[in-house]
Amino acid sequence: MPKGDADTLACPSARAEPGNIVYGRVNGGRLERLGTPLEVTQAFVDSVSVNGPAEQRFRFAGTCHESGCAQWTGHGCGVIERVLLETAQAEAEAALPRCFLRAHCRWFAQRGAAACSACTLVITDRREPVEVRGPGP
Repeated sequence: MPKGDADTLACPSARAEPGNIVYGRVNGGRLERLGTPLEVTQAFVDSVSVNGPAEQRFRFAGTCHESGCAQWTGHGCGVIERVLLETAQAEAEAALPRCFLRAHCRWFAQRGAAACSACTLVITDRREPVEVRGPGP
């Protein structure tokens, strides 16, 4: 669980920053949850950022900053609302996947099981990958 008190909800689409948690990787455009979430260190951020934004290949959880976040609508997270609207994910899967974050997840607290179904579709950074080049000749 990201740092904060027990009542703090977690953002399931946070940035790759030290102190956050990496809890999944993106494979084929979908989230695959890791068996064991790991705390993000600066060394991890540095190593995975060599190949472009880590948020294109991994999912991170951090503290939900509510009104301190550009995604906050005034009463909830706008990200999950847009994902549910765009994907018509109104119905939840019959069996929810195992997820260590659910008990503290902002999206689950806001939209319940429907958020869990849509969560696997979220890629935090969808910008075109930047070509990584080595040192010049």
